[in-house]
Amino acid sequence: MKANIKSLFSICVAATLITGCTDLDVAVESQYTEYPTDNEIAVEAKMADVYYQLRGTFGRRYMEAMSLSSDEYTAVSYGGGWYDSGAYAHPSFHNFTAEDATLDWMGNLTSGCTKANQIIRDLGGEEAGSIIAPARAMRAFFHFIMMDCWGDAPILNKLLNDGEYVDRSPRKEVAEYIEKELKEIIPQLTDEVSSNTYGKPTKWMAEALLVKLYINWPVYTAESVDKYDASAYSNPKLNDCIALCDDIIKNGKFNLGSMTYQKKFGPDNGANVEDFIYAMPYDTYTEKGLQYGRARTWKAAKDVDMSYYGMKLSQSAGGYITMTPEFAELFEDAGKAGDRAKSVLMGPVYIYNPTTYEPTQEPALDTEGKQIVLTKDITLETPGDPQIGVGDNLTGYSQGYRSVKFFVIDDDYRNGRDQSNDLPIFRYADILLTKAEALLRGGISTIRPEDTPVSLFNQIRSYVHADEVTSVTLDELYDERGREFFDENWRRNDMIRFGHFEDEFFPHYKTGFSEANFDKTRRIFPLHRDMLNTNPNWKQNPGYPEYHN
Repeated sequence: MKANIKSLFSICVAATLITGCTDLDVAVESQYTEYPTDNEIAVEAKMADVYYQLRGTFGRRYMEAMSLSSDEYTAVSYGGGWYDSGAYAHPSFHNFTAEDATLDWMGNLTSGCTKANQIIRDLGGEEAGSIIAPARAMRAFFHFIMMDCWGDAPILNKLLNDGEYVDRSPRKEVAEYIEKELKEIIPQLTDEVSSNTYGKPTKWMAEALLVKLYINWPVYTAESVDKYDASAYSNPKLNDCIALCDDIIKNGKFNLGSMTYQKKFGPDNGANVEDFIYAMPYDTYTEKGLQYGRARTWKAAKDVDMSYYGMKLSQSAGGYITMTPEFAELFEDAGKAGDRAKSVLMGPVYIYNPTTYEPTQEPALDTEGKQIVLTKDITLETPGDPQIGVGDNLTGYSQGYRSVKFFVIDDDYRNGRDQSNDLPIFRYADILLTKAEALLRGGISTIRPEDTPVSLFNQIRSYVHADEVTSVTLDELYDERGREFFDENWRRNDMIRFGHFEDEFFPHYKTGFSEANFDKTRRIFPLHRDMLNTNPNWKQNPGYPEYHN
């Protein structure tokens, strides 16, 4: 298995639990009123917990909420299996409830803020500068996710007293708080890019986060979530957004890399991926939690002698996430998709090479010895079925195209189905396409005026061996973002900004299902019952039924 920096952090964390640890040359931390800030190992051990606070969240539940509420995927069930009280169907219908398991992770974000605040206090407060800047960066990141997913959010920038509650602040104020935090700490964060900084907040991670904040500024500062109008997009932060993109580009710390698109997301990826500005490390033994393959893998993959992953699988697949026909069309034109189409199973399925993650010419067989053939269209056993049931049989299993982007190997899969693929959160490719978007929307680049929307767009097309263009529109850029960043949890964010979140997509949810609700208030999620029970002063988000315990 791959090794990465988190393994070293685990050692550091263990070290802090041993009294009289010679590396730290101090006794147990609780015996001191001040933490040894001049000891790098001690500080890293202190920080490690907050760096990886969201490993479990990002590994499954966050992915389900993001991908199933977008047009990338829809949930399906098999004879009632994987319906799970609507946990996956509800996001597909934009009909979330306060009890859905896919939304029970806001507490991980508030807990992460508390952990960051404890670190900031123990290491000397916000006056400690660069020592606590990484904790402040993570705290800003936690606030960004809360604001993006739930709109109004509590600003948790201090430790709370017992029984103290914090009201949610308006989304605009949270966005302004995040901006202020990031602008203050960016000069204090390291600009090093190495295996030592992989998975940690750096100057570049904070700048990439600020880029995301700025390109979505009209969304986050609208009078209310339903008042944002993509057709009237007006953004005073466009030039600031471009300047940050330019700073990341011109410093040469990142590039699109020479490895194939498939290898970039494989189980042996890591700090060697030059495109990753910030990623969440995973390992099947030491850094568990990523289960993207389980949800997307053909349902009967365990029941054949050779799965399409090029090996026998020792554990079953869930297969409850399948690509919508509309999104699948983005990959059917080889000239536009290029190598990225290899990460999508379409039509006849072939066995992949488990080392290169490239498809071979050998057919992948189903349990009847016939080649697996996936259909783009998805036909329900009962029209309008709220469980989105496709049948518990080979016909049902083979409906909808499938992703193999986060490639599965059995050495990982048999170990609780926890994969070793690291999850990119901010990528250099995203910086290029975001700058292209900001320029198309009217922004100006003063640092790198030689970059144009077409030249930036063609950098992406070139490295995936797709056709280059001579002109590009916002609609074309939106589609390209879908191809480049699918499975990376940004599609919902893009759909809202580009004005497509209320679009009708499979299986025509607006007209075919009484459960569907594509009201603009559904651009944010309802507060989960756990948060409402913990914070009795909070009110449910507009557009959702009030929750009563």
